[in-house]
Amino acid sequence: MMRIHTKALALSCGIVFGLIICLKTLAGLFFGYAPGCLELFSGAFPGYSVSIVGSVIGLLYGFISGGIIGGLVGFFYNRIFVRL
Repeated sequence: MMRIHTKALALSCGIVFGLIICLKTLAGLFFGYAPGCLELFSGAFPGYSVSIVGSVIGLLYGFISGGIIGGLVGFFYNRIFVRL
């Protein structure tokens, strides 16, 4: 079985998660999209709000949390499934 490049997976997940949170915040700001869901982000990410500045903060938090999740998935995949 092939190994996953953990750093590449972490970087790509970080970019995707960050962009999703940023774009979802901007959609909520300009179009009123999913206000209840966006309020959950403010509880999880200190400093986040539905605003332009909040979208940048959400981008950073999404990049960090997505990178951690992607890195852990790649790490555990390589440890568990490659050895089988």
